Amino acid sequence: MKRLLLPLLALLLRPAAAQTPAGPAAPSLLHPVTTALSGTVRDAHGRPLPGVNVFLKTTFDGASTDSLGRFSFSTGHAAGALPLVVAFVGYEPLEVPVVLGRGPLALPDLRLKASRAALGDVLVTAGAFEASDEKRSAALKPLDIVTTAGALGDVTGALNALPGTTRNPESGQLFVRGGAASETKTYLDGLPVQSPYGGSVPGTVPARGRFSPFLFKGVVFSTGGYSAEYGQALSAVVNLQTADLAPQTETGLSLMSVGGSASRTQRWARTSLALTADYLNLSPYFRLVPQQLGWARAPQNEGGSLSLRRRTGQWGMLKVYATAARQRLALRQADPNAAFADGRPVALANDNLYLNTTFRAPLRRGWGLNTGLALSRDLNETRPDQQQVRDEEQSAVARLVLTNDSAAAWFNLKLGTELLAQRYRQTYREGPRADPRRLGFDERRAAAFAESELVLSRRLAGRAGLRGEYSGLLGRPSLAPRLALAYQTGGHSQLSAAWGRFYQTPTPDLLRAGAPLGFERAQHLLLTYQRVVGTRTLRAELYRKDYAGLVTFDGADPYRAAAYRNDGRGYARGLDVFWRDRSTVKYLDYWVSYGYLDTERRFRADPVAAVPTFAARHSLSVVAKYWVAKIHTQLGGTYAYTGPRSYQNPNEPGYNQGRTPAYQDLSLNLSYLTHLAGQFTILHVAVSNVLGQTQIFGYRYADAPDAGGQYGRVAQTPGAPRMLFVGLFVSINKKAPGDTSVAPD
Repeated sequence: MKRLLLPLLALLLRPAAAQTPAGPAAPSLLHPVTTALSGTVRDAHGRPLPGVNVFLKTTFDGASTDSLGRFSFSTGHAAGALPLVVAFVGYEPLEVPVVLGRGPLALPDLRLKASRAALGDVLVTAGAFEASDEKRSAALKPLDIVTTAGALGDVTGALNALPGTTRNPESGQLFVRGGAASETKTYLDGLPVQSPYGGSVPGTVPARGRFSPFLFKGVVFSTGGYSAEYGQALSAVVNLQTADLAPQTETGLSLMSVGGSASRTQRWARTSLALTADYLNLSPYFRLVPQQLGWARAPQNEGGSLSLRRRTGQWGMLKVYATAARQRLALRQADPNAAFADGRPVALANDNLYLNTTFRAPLRRGWGLNTGLALSRDLNETRPDQQQVRDEEQSAVARLVLTNDSAAAWFNLKLGTELLAQRYRQTYREGPRADPRRLGFDERRAAAFAESELVLSRRLAGRAGLRGEYSGLLGRPSLAPRLALAYQTGGHSQLSAAWGRFYQTPTPDLLRAGAPLGFERAQHLLLTYQRVVGTRTLRAELYRKDYAGLVTFDGADPYRAAAYRNDGRGYARGLDVFWRDRSTVKYLDYWVSYGYLDTERRFRADPVAAVPTFAARHSLSVVAKYWVAKIHTQLGGTYAYTGPRSYQNPNEPGYNQGRTPAYQDLSLNLSYLTHLAGQFTILHVAVSNVLGQTQIFGYRYADAPDAGGQYGRVAQTPGAPRMLFVGLFVSINKKAPGDTSVAPD
């Protein structure tokens, strides 16, 4: 395997020398001294304000307040009097005269008054669930991902318990509001991820997300109407936000029924470094739990990661995250053709390398910088029977965003640009001795966006954005306006609306044939009502999504470039409802999500418009977690229901006219908190499909009819009726061992 060299781009920013005010009141330059300034900024009611810009007027010296409203910085400006400016969107700017050169200055109680156009607590949230910011009605925290029954520690599995998604267990990917999995884009610290899932065997072995949920401090899942900051996504965006400095030095050991892992985190004053190694091998588990699939080689994964965090200056942060993964498996799929009575052999080999490095820092006059570079290489080789398909994708994406939250009292400003270089190659052999067919493409894409959140009145806020892209491969540009409004209907509720246009380059399997194609397009319209009272959240959203320019081709000859066109269309409309309650019953946290979906589309090999095979009209999830204090145990359960899905039955007239049985799953788990040899330990046990419901995801039909003119078929089912997971997680060398008397949070 060719080795991939991953260059690391380091950007060092140093503040320019401070300017000196002119005029008779300017301080003398003959006696420069260093003055430390610190304080706290609050609103008129005494509540701390995070993210406020505090700086000395006419200089580049300043800082932003933290989550408790605190700030501190030093200035080397000459002794004398200067105004200290305190500015924050939605509040009247404040100027406080200070005298430098007379020792440290403490300003413990700076108060900002809301401007006459201030919005109060109204936030533009149409289409978004925010797991790291309570003000935007948090739906999931990172630990929710791990403790949600049925998710098995996978980010995608937990997100499938939120409204707007349709469970496709045989795929393991996210399908949002009638959109294909490729229409959901994953971002890591603002940088798009080209291969967010591991390898899979379609219809048999589902994919899992590549990233551990413990890597993140927050997960934003936006199901429509999202910011102009995000592109290349027709349906949804998952933005994964990694944690900053690790809190302390510790060692972690995990022993699981499917493998194990080890980690070491070292924390210094301004730096933290974390190393992890993972090994998964399902062979022992499959020997204990009978499987319906004929495994020639049980899934085996090896991987490791490095996470470096370095604080630069007072508020800057450099992050480097690198990971490598290797996956192998081989099995026999159930097949209706007589030639494969013992199953069709399929082997999979997947190798992935990924590097993500970002840097953020405050600049002068309220501006902030966020920039980054991501490099990835994904090599996937599948061998269905005698065929061999080798896909290799390499990409590099760079991003730079400038943000000013104090541009004025009634609006902020965000400007950004993004550059992508992508190379895709596929080699296909029909048999071991067949000549290879080589396909591929090279893409160069540039994007830029501008966006502003506007305070229009005391109860009304807006967001306006514009994103433009140019694809060198397609040879054409796109322009995507985005608009959103939020109106505060009461002290705890708001009504939001969002509209936008969204563009996406066709996926590599559509571009590989070399056909001249354009962008695929979608238009979103959403209306959202949200009410948050304490720890109770109610959210209801109506939406309409219209597709145009979807790629179609001849399913009988997918390599014929002349048959590829952007003439597919479709729509999706529906209602999503979400309710979460964490306080009515002590120690009980539960949520209920429901989605109604009406959709049709014609895309890819569809001869006519029809309900796609990955969509269901009704989806329901009920998730509950209960803390039993006496035995230091959290109990969890998830009930999932997905209505019948469509499939193509060649024995009946029409297209996609078949309907699978409804999908039902009751999963349970428990987490027992204790100390093992004085170290904080969690014993986690999880079981999926406890009731043993028969689950059929579709059918695989024979290539030719039998003597009676009927096509034989076999059902696509899970490898086993249930999945049992047992894990022991030990944290070693913690300065403050975990408290087993309180529920995990």
